[in-house]
Formats: sequence, structure tokens, C-alpha cells
Amino acid sequence: MSGIWERARASRTLRGRDSFGSRDITSNGDRSSRTVRLGRVQPQAPSNRTIYCNDREANLPVRYKGNSISTTKYNVLTFLPKGLFEQFRRVANLYFLMISILSTTPISPVHPITNVVPLSLVLLVSLIKEAFEDWKRFQNDKSINNAPVDVLQDQKWETIPWKKLQVGDLVRVKQDGFFPADLLFLASSNPDGVCYIETANLDGETNLKIRKALERTWDYFLPEKAAEFKGEIQCEQPNNSLYTFTGNLIIENQTLPLSPNQILLRGCSLRNTEYIVGTVLFTGHETKVMMNSMNVPSKRSTLERKLDKLILALFGCLFFMCLIGAIGSGVFINRKYYYLGLSGDVEDQFNPNNRFVVTILTMFTLITLYSTIIPISLYVSIEMIKFIQCTQFINKDLNMYHIESGTPALARTSNLNEELGQVEYIFSDKTGTLTRNMMEFFKCSIGGEIYGNGVTEIERGNLERKGLKLDGANGSATAIREKGFNFDDARLMRGAWRNETNPEFCKEFFRCLAICHTVLPEGEESLEKIVYQAASPDEAALVTAAKNFGFFFYRRTPTTVIVRESHVDKMGKIQDVAYEILNVLEFNSTRKRQSVVCRYPNGRLVLYCKGADTVIYERLAYGNEDIKRITREHLEQFGSAGLRTLCLAYRELSSELYEKWNEKFILAKSSLREREKKLDEVAELIEKELVLIGCTAIEDKLQEGVPSCIETLSRAGIKIWVLTGDKMETAINIAYACNLINNDMKQFFISSDTDAVREVEDKGDPVEISRFMRDLVKKDLERCLEEAQHFFHTVTGPKLALVIDGKCLMYALDPNLRVNLLKLSLNCASVVCCRVSPLQKAQVTSLVKKGARKITLSIGDGANDVSMIQAAHVGVGISGLEGMQAVMASDFAIAQFRFLTDLLLVHGRWSYLRLCKVITYFFYKNLTFTLTQFWFTFQTGFSGQRFYDDWFQSLYNVIFTALPVIIVGLFDKDVSASLSKQNPELYKEGIRNMFFKWRVVAVWAFFSFYQSLVFYYFTAAASHNGQNSSGKTFGLWDVSTMAFTCVVVTVNLRLLMACNSITKWHSLSISGSILAWFLFIFIYSAVMTPYDRQENVYFVIYVLMSTFYFYLTLLHIPVVALLGDFIYLGLQRWFAPYDYQIIQEIHRNDLEDNRSSALLEIGNHLTQNEARSYAIAQLPRETSKHTGFAFDSPGYESFFASQQGVFVPQKPWDVARRASMRQQPRTHRS
Repeated sequence: MSGIWERARASRTLRGRDSFGSRDITSNGDRSSRTVRLGRVQPQAPSNRTIYCNDREANLPVRYKGNSISTTKYNVLTFLPKGLFEQFRRVANLYFLMISILSTTPISPVHPITNVVPLSLVLLVSLIKEAFEDWKRFQNDKSINNAPVDVLQDQKWETIPWKKLQVGDLVRVKQDGFFPADLLFLASSNPDGVCYIETANLDGETNLKIRKALERTWDYFLPEKAAEFKGEIQCEQPNNSLYTFTGNLIIENQTLPLSPNQILLRGCSLRNTEYIVGTVLFTGHETKVMMNSMNVPSKRSTLERKLDKLILALFGCLFFMCLIGAIGSGVFINRKYYYLGLSGDVEDQFNPNNRFVVTILTMFTLITLYSTIIPISLYVSIEMIKFIQCTQFINKDLNMYHIESGTPALARTSNLNEELGQVEYIFSDKTGTLTRNMMEFFKCSIGGEIYGNGVTEIERGNLERKGLKLDGANGSATAIREKGFNFDDARLMRGAWRNETNPEFCKEFFRCLAICHTVLPEGEESLEKIVYQAASPDEAALVTAAKNFGFFFYRRTPTTVIVRESHVDKMGKIQDVAYEILNVLEFNSTRKRQSVVCRYPNGRLVLYCKGADTVIYERLAYGNEDIKRITREHLEQFGSAGLRTLCLAYRELSSELYEKWNEKFILAKSSLREREKKLDEVAELIEKELVLIGCTAIEDKLQEGVPSCIETLSRAGIKIWVLTGDKMETAINIAYACNLINNDMKQFFISSDTDAVREVEDKGDPVEISRFMRDLVKKDLERCLEEAQHFFHTVTGPKLALVIDGKCLMYALDPNLRVNLLKLSLNCASVVCCRVSPLQKAQVTSLVKKGARKITLSIGDGANDVSMIQAAHVGVGISGLEGMQAVMASDFAIAQFRFLTDLLLVHGRWSYLRLCKVITYFFYKNLTFTLTQFWFTFQTGFSGQRFYDDWFQSLYNVIFTALPVIIVGLFDKDVSASLSKQNPELYKEGIRNMFFKWRVVAVWAFFSFYQSLVFYYFTAAASHNGQNSSGKTFGLWDVSTMAFTCVVVTVNLRLLMACNSITKWHSLSISGSILAWFLFIFIYSAVMTPYDRQENVYFVIYVLMSTFYFYLTLLHIPVVALLGDFIYLGLQRWFAPYDYQIIQEIHRNDLEDNRSSALLEIGNHLTQNEARSYAIAQLPRETSKHTGFAFDSPGYESFFASQQGVFVPQKPWDVARRASMRQQPRTHRS
């Protein structure tokens, strides 16, 4: 044996043996195996890999990837270049970089520090934020990479971190531990080579799966024995297919085929097994779960990308203004203007002999002069607003606080707040996201008689839609509730089934539940303390039901199942019965059934079978037609109630029949080729002539509030798709339970679960299978599209729903078919994708995101949802039972699906409205400011002379107009949170982007143009005859200071007019900004230094304020400037109101909703810090006094308060408004 291994090592660099019969290939690659692509030779990777087990030296030359993983966006080397690239993707930042460079040249009329310092500050803040977010990802990766694992070294187990694990190592994983890499399962502490794993991080399922090692490797579980293991694994290259694996294990010249049943995937965890031993197949980013994940994307909101287009439009406006000025300068410059001193040697910019140079240089001068048209503080303000929205509003919203788990909402990024207000498509996982993944035995049918009095959520919803009400609680004194069992019917409880007309059927029904399963009991063997570990939550629910019916399964050995039966022979008698399990015919997706052959203590042989109704009915014996018919009706009744159904049947076996069949079964089980197929064929021989016992109905409990949440989101114009790894029947049941699908819909099914597909798959030709599936999917898509065409343009036609499985989806996503898939699915109200892999979830999300250009949101709770979460515009993680992988990859994390209502309809919608207002207001105030400078250019010979002082220009965005717009971005509220949820149709305005259209921007631009004309020409005209106290006429700096004062006052008052609600923060910020200007100009005008241009405005404000001109201008110009806005807002509200304005008018007299009533349920469940935050939230505060009227100002508070019976001090200007309204009686609130 050692000689063989020495030769293997000597030749390992020369050849790699193909496990599938192909010839040897050299380490340099077979030159005949090339692909010509666009004229270049592309080397092909080998079709398989060879791994030498327990021999690091033999695997070293292949240079397999290490087991360390990284999910960060940056590293030390790429942070600065990549981070700066991310920042300069913003057009405005790139623009300010150019302006900063220009401002350092002699042609700049402004000081360089005016532009360099703000730009540096913006970049610094943004890079710090990016670094902080990526540091958190790095810390998470570090904790995973340094997790300990036992590796066999020198005949003993040594603990090393995951990141040091290598391909071929032998590892030991203990109970409840996670598998550090993709492993080949060799041995288990269980004597039969079986282990139980939980795959929640792969497929979202918390139920246990069984994996079984090859019998040849069962002995390698002790370190001394495992050290002797020397094998060679030849398997497929790393790929992202979670459910397939092809390979061979060669040990002692014996080739053993490997299947997915021997593979333990990274991310899964070991359950109910003390430890297992395995060898590493794939490591790090080559593991299947990592290959199903995607790189962390750099997400930018749609509003931010549209903002870039607005910035480009401003660039166009800037270029046009500069071009006019430059051409004007080239035309104007002339020596005939002797007073300009152009007769001698002058600099190139003013040399009349070279007008072209004058035009070019003036162009650059004006670019720096008009640079304020692009607000550099815009991005800083937006980032600040978003950050506070996340940390103070979303994270601390008690309406999204889950009391049971103590989990608040968490905004993990602040880039996408406004995106939450424009979502049109939601892609949701099922298990753990829509459901609790808690199955409960709810009803059953035995011998044609239905049992169970409960009402499901679907039935309750159907009754409510019909206007019917249920009478009180639907429980009774005999109802029993425990995990997995929610059944209420006294006829079957406590032995009462003996009095039924069909007691023998009941007995067989209960025994089938107690015997036909693969459940493992844990804990004490008592009714109260026993715990069932099952391969599926359905199985656990069925065994729990048997326990409650008096057939208590409490112990399992390799060959027996022991059941404690009550009331069988006579009432009150309890006996333990050991049933010998002779054979187990396991469930799989093809068979859709499970059977066991058992022997009673008296020698009776019985086959018990449970499975889907379609497969059970095909195998029933003739006779009992009434029971079959009635049971089928019950199945349809259960299905329409959203319950998961299984049929139960049995067959009496003779000893001779069983012995003959068992011989065939043993042969099939020992077969090395097509074992599964042969076992299925043998099972068909005995699973026939069955006697139908009845059926079970299990409810997969939805999370609280899911149906109402989905209904609300649907009313908001949001379409919801369910993408799940579950089978089609389960997904459809949940879709019904969630009201995503109903019987009134036209339903399209595209499934690979057909006899024709199975027939082709049985032939085993991959090429033929692929061709057949592609043709099948193409025909199905064309058929569905043709049928759907009849309903696309009809108003009264039914809604459409599409259900497609993963295998068909793989072909439907082909570039030639995806257009049809997209066209069909976008016209469907609901889409359900079943049996899809994590990568397929991401592909479907990307298809809608890129193909339809719609804003998407993905929500899930497991690692299998990470790719989908990262592919969508917005990713939401459920911090539930499936670990934190989805949360760590998400943009927002919530504890329950129902919290999406608050996240989208309240916070998302408010964020969108606020940021739209912030952006358009920034655009307005900077365009207004710059245009006054532009009009001045016409009176300066287009020379580039400044109208405003440098510090005026520098502080305009930073101090004098900065705070009010931030306050609006934080506190403006068109309607309350409760009204937002009561009227979800308001959300459609965000989907249609009603508040950031070019039409909206054009309106702001028009009034900006108008106001700038008023500011400049009214101020200049009023100053023509004005004189100061010395009798001198006003100069440039007098007029510009007056104009700037009017600009600051007007743009701040204009923001007040745009507010939907006015709080003390609005009042303080606006009055404070105006006051800050006066304080600044008082100090600035009183000081003069030789190092700056302050002599220009020295003492100007004191001279101005000593004249009547100042007060007359300050009073009239803002009124004239805002008159147009005032009239427009009134006309728009009266004749073309937005939806939210209509809601405002409807509820204008409602008391302001401070959401306190919705928070009372929190009670004493809060921590000390949470209780303190809640208490602060209850303190008296300044509430919004909005009336929903565009003309409102704080002065109208007293009038509208009086209409609500609240006393507020009267204001003089209330009189006119009050005279037009009938005075209502005043009442005082208690």
C-alpha cells in the first residue's frame, strides 16, 4: 500500500486521473482541449479534481484555495483608490474637484480655499463612513475565519482556526458545530454511519436532514484508525449546485461512487450526533454556499442617480451661462472704453487684440464665478439627513420593535432610505420570512369522517371579505395546544375515538402516524418532556398528534419502534408495544411518499404508507369507493383552507409475499449502480393495493400579520414574488394563506414534475434532457403568454399568477427565453418560484431589476437568501431563527415580515418625500443665488467681476441656508404614520416618482429665474436714487449686501411655504439662519484686516441700516419674490392636488397622531434604556400644526386649534380667516 502511495506522489505533478473514464491530462493542460474565443486561445480547467485524503504534501502542488473568506468591499490597498472612485462617481464631486483646481489659477476671481476646504470635508466624512461600515464586515469575517475546528495531525485531533484548513484534511465536527468547509462524510459516532444536519443556512429549513456515510468508511472515527485512512477522491470541480455532487472514492483499489448523501456542506450544522469525521473537498470561496453568494455590491439609490442627471442639467445651464458671458466679453472688450485702461499693455484676459483668448479665459473665469450653481453642501446635508433618519427614526421606532425576541429594527446602511419609498417589487423567501416554520396538526379525515373544528387564517380572511364574523373564540374545553399540535375535537381525544362508527380506521390511522416516520425522540420518556427531532417539521407534527391521540412514540432502536398505546383494548388501559421495523422506503421528491414495513408482536405484517394524494390514490386497491370520494372532497376542502395535506394508507402482507419482495429489496440496496432507481422500482412492487385510511391537514403557521401586511402592500401598488427552495405544493399553500394567490386568479404553472420529463430523465442522457427541457419551457412560456394576452388589456378580467419550479426556471432564464419570462411575470399580480437555488433567486431579482428597470426589494432570513438580498436595490434581512447571515448582508434588518408596512409606507415614503424636497430646494436656492451674479455680469462688460463678497459665497450654503433644509429633511411630514398605513395608495406617488420629475424641477427653476430677476433689478433700481446719511449714492458692495440680505430672507421663507408641517424646529432653524446672517454681517463689516478683501464691505451694513432704503427694500422684495410661488401653490392645491393633499384636506381637523396609542402595548417589556427612550417620547412636545393648506404659516395655529377646541393665543392676522368660517363651540380636552 505504501508503495502505491509513493508512486502516486511521484507522479502527482505529471498527471491527473479522470474519474469518469477520460484519458490522462498533463499538468500543463491538454493542447487539444482548447476553446477559440474571439481569436484567442483560452485554457480550459480540468473537468474534475483529484484530492489525496490525509496527505497535505500530495495536494500542495495543485495550490487549492485556502479556507479563509472575505466579504468586505475594500482592503488596505484598495480602500483609498476604490473609495475615492466611489466618491468621484458622483458628478458633483468630480465637478468640485475641477473647480478647486481652477480656483488656484490666476484667472479665478475667488480664493482657492473657498472650494478646496468644503470638498475635502465632504470626501473625508464619506470615506470615514465607508471605512466604518466595511470594518464591521471585516470583523464578522475575522470571527468566522478564526472559529476552531479539530484536524487530524500525528494521530490526534489538533484544534486550528478554520482559515488554516486545507483540502484533503481530516476533520472532526462536534454536535451543534458548523461544518467549516464542504466535507465528504466518512464516519459518525452513531453505529449505523448516520448523522443529522440542519441546512437552515442553505435552504432556510430548520428541519433535520439525514446523511449517511459509505459503509466502507464507518470505522474511521477514532484518531488512531482515521490516521490509517488513505484514499483518493476524484470529483467534480467546484460549482454552485447545492443539490448535486458527482465523484468517486478510491480506497485500496476499490472505487466507490459518491452522491450528495455523503456530502456535508459548509454553513450546515451537526445535530443529534456526538461528532462526525470527514475529509475536506472544497474550501473557502470554492464551497458551494460561497459560490452561491455574490460580491458585496456598491449600492446607490435611484434618487441619487437621478440627482446626477440633475447635476448634469445644471452643468449644461452653467456652460450656457458661461458661454454667453465669454462671447459677450469677447464682443464687449474694446479700447474705445478709455476708462478701462486698455490702451497700454494689459493681461491676456483683457487684451482687445486677441478676442479669442479673451473669450476662452473669461469662460474659465466665469466657471469659477458661477460654481455655486452646484451646491457642494448638498451631499453632506443628504448624508447627514439619511444618517439621522436611520439612527434616530428607523432604529428607534417602537412600531418595529419585536417584543418576544427583544429585537429592534436596524438600518445597516444610510444610503438607501429614500429607495424604501419607491419599491415596486418585493422578492420574499418563504420559510422563516412569511412563515414561522412551525407546523401544527390542525384537522384530519378518518374513514370518510372529518375531524377538527379550527378555522385557518385563510378561512377567517375569506369570511371577513364576505362580511361574515366568527362567533368569539373557536376553541373549546377539549382543545389541546402544544408545539406541533393545535387540534380541537373531543370525538378523538382521551379515547373517545372508540365510540366512533369507525374505530378500526382510527386505530390504523394513529398507528400509521406513530410508526411511519424517521423521527428521533430525545429527552425524558414522558409526554411532557420528550422532544422529537425530525427530518421535516411535518413529521414532528404528525408524531406529536399521535402522542396526543394516545399513541405515544417514545423510543427507537435500529430495528424497533416502541409506542405506548392508550385505550386500545379497553378504556384506561395503557400498554407498551414494540413494532419491529423491517424496511423503510424513504421519501424523496420523485416518490412523494414514505413507507415502512413493520411486524407486530403477534407476527402481523403491515406496510404503512403516507404521501401526496396523487401518488397514494394511484396505488389504492379497488373497493371502498365512497371513502375515496369523500376523502378527496375533504382534501380539496383542506387545500382551499391553505392546509398541507397527506394521505395515509396501509396494506396487510403475507409472510411469503414479504420474503420474496425483501430479497429484491436487499439486492437493490446493495447495488453500486443506479441504486436509487432500483430501490424505487422495488418499492413500486409492494406499494400497491393499499387501503385508504384517511388524510391529515397541517397548518404552516404564518407570521403574525403577514396576510394583512401583504394586502396593504398590494394596495400600495407593490407586487410580491415568493422565491423558495420548498416544493411546489408547499409554496402554493403558503401563497394561498398569504392571499398572494386565490381561486379567482388565472394561474399558470410551468413545472418539470411531469411524466414526460421523468421519462427523459430516466434515459440519463444529459444532452437530450437539456434539449427536451428547453423546448418544454419554451412551449409553456409561449402558451402562457398567448393565454395571458386575452387578459392584459381588460379591466374586468381576472388577475394573473405564475408558478414555476427551479428546473424550468433555469432554462427560462436563458437569454433566448428570458424576454418571454419577463413579459409574462411582469403582468402577473403574483409570482411563485419553487425549488430555486440561492443563485437563481439572485438571477430572478436581477432580471426584474435590470430588465424591467423597476425598484426591487429582497427579504429573507437565511444564508440562502444572501445573494438575492445583495442583488436587489434594497436588501432586508429577517433577524429570526436562521442565524445572522441574511442580516449581515442586508441594508435593513427587521424581526418580522409585517414590519415592512412601517418600513416602506411610513419611513420609506417620508424619506423619499423629504429628500425630494431637500434636493429640489437646494437646486432652487443655489440657482437663485447664482443667477443674481449672472445678471450683474451684463452690467460689468462680462468681465467676471464679483457681485458678492467671497465670504458671502462661501457661507451661503454652509451657514445661512444649511440648517433649515436639514430640519425639513428630518421632520417634514405630509400625513401621520397611521394615515400613511390607512391609505397605502399614497405610496404609489413614490413608485411613479411624482416629486422628482423634470416637471417639478422646471417649476422650481422658473420661480428661481423670476426671483433672481426681482432680487437683482429691484435692488439695483431702488438704489439708483438712494443715498446714505452722508449724501453719497450706494456703491457695488452696498447693493450686493442688500441683495444678499433679501436672498437669505426669501429663500428661507420659501422653504417655510414648502413645509407640510411646522414645528418649533422649523421656526428656530429658519429664524436662526436669518439671524446668523445679520450677526455675521455686523461683525464682518466692523472688522478690517490687510490680508483679505474685507475692506469691500467695511461698515456697509451700518450705513445701509441707517437708511429708509434698507427697510423698504427688505419689506417689499421678499413679498414680490414669493408672490408667484404663493399663487402657484394655491392654484395647484385647488385644481391639481397630489394624493397626500387630498388626505390632508379630509383629515385637516383630526388631532395630530403622535403614535402613542400604538406604543402602549410595549408596556414593561422594555429594557432600562428602551424604557427611558419611550418615556422621553411621551413628554409634551411641539406637535405639527399643519392644516394641509399651502398658504399656512405659524400664524394660523390659533384659528385651526380653536376648531378642535384647543386654546392657543390669538394672532391678529387670524381675524380675516376666521371671519369666513362659522365659529364652532369650544370644548376642552380632558
